Amino acid sequence: MLTVPHPVGPDSAGPDRAGSLGVGRGLFYLVVAGIAWGTAGAAAALVFRDSDMGPVSLSFWRCAGGFVLLLGARLIRPRAGAARAGARAGARGAAAEPVRRRVRRIIATGVALAVFQTAYFASVEATGLAVGTVVTMGSGPVLIALGARIALGERLGRGGVVAVLGALTGLVVLVLGDEGGGAASVRPAGVVWGLVSAAAYAAMTLLTRWWGRSGTADSSDTTVWAFAVVSLCLLPLAVAEGFVPHTADPARVAAYLLYIAAVPTAVAYALYFAGAAVVRSATVSVIMLLEPVGAAVIAVALLGEDLTAATVTGTALMLAAVTGLAVAETRGAVAVRRGAR
Repeated sequence: MLTVPHPVGPDSAGPDRAGSLGVGRGLFYLVVAGIAWGTAGAAAALVFRDSDMGPVSLSFWRCAGGFVLLLGARLIRPRAGAARAGARAGARGAAAEPVRRRVRRIIATGVALAVFQTAYFASVEATGLAVGTVVTMGSGPVLIALGARIALGERLGRGGVVAVLGALTGLVVLVLGDEGGGAASVRPAGVVWGLVSAAAYAAMTLLTRWWGRSGTADSSDTTVWAFAVVSLCLLPLAVAEGFVPHTADPARVAAYLLYIAAVPTAVAYALYFAGAAVVRSATVSVIMLLEPVGAAVIAVALLGEDLTAATVTGTALMLAAVTGLAVAETRGAVAVRRGAR
């Protein structure tokens, strides 16, 4: 079972602990976010197919659109948000998060998010989807587990180690098992970009967990303004690459971009930041491997790809690992609550 020296649960961590965001709901948020992320690749492939948009420009429009949607939602419900924030502060009996820390948190998260997304697209462009995904998503849990152990004192028990190894095995089978007779082309530059992306993803996850422990960080606030930081970082690069795509069907491309900005970005990242603040970092990294599982399901169900033994085996291994870690995380939270009574 997973163990951690600092108790984690609805009464001990997370930006919304007074808002009843416990570990169970945090796990649910992460599962939904991982599934939503899995649809982004298919939508991006359609954008690339129907236009000449590059990966950096796509990342910019994704984040800029997500920022606009999240900011609009925040402005529509300002009273509800203020009431929740006041309830959290009152339950903590402490002052709100200092402004300097809030700014540092948002900038750090935004920069990590920008590097994570852009380096991943660069890895895929350089060495292909299969290898880029394996390097990024495969090394992410390892880096997060090491970082969580060193920086946060979080430890994986034997069951957790088995679950992580099972998830990584499933990922390799899922992505590389259907290559057929031709091996994937591994290019050093693509591998390097994949490792950079994984390191940024690990940093983003660990920072979210670190600030979530204090109970003063607002996950919705982080999500909105982190996307503003990402958009500013990517704007000059997107202009250099080609800011506005050329396409014969602008309405269709715009619809794809709107979907990418709304579902796998605004909704998914809002859920991700909220869930990652209350769930152990290593567990977060494995649950988010639902992204390639979702991509595989979409490829079979909507894009007409064959349902192979590798797809079934890899998906089963990863879902088993996610389920095992989720059960362990929930049991740990229940034990913490019972021990506090």
